[in-house]
Amino acid sequence: MRDHQYFVYILSNFTNTTVYIGVTNDLETRVRQHKDKLVKGFTQKYNVDKLVYFEEHNDISRAIAREKQLKNWQRAWKDELIEEDNPNWIDLSQGWYD
Repeated sequence: MRDHQYFVYILSNFTNTTVYIGVTNDLETRVRQHKDKLVKGFTQKYNVDKLVYFEEHNDISRAIAREKQLKNWQRAWKDELIEEDNPNWIDLSQGWYD
């Protein structure tokens, strides 16, 4: 049986005033799509392309449930989650595409 990887991720804009939560099975490609503005809609409109948080799941149902859970959280809770592992809100994808 093949292990699958799914990622729940949070992107932010340059000033960290806007966040976006998504789910994907290919985090590097998906973040690159956001950075290249290939994803039409919210992230393109608000220039949200800085990866500030992600977590890995082996089950797509759990990943989607977690994405929905995080989307329903208050903004302060999302900020706390990000700051547990990334207190300076650095772009975790730095160096991926060099």
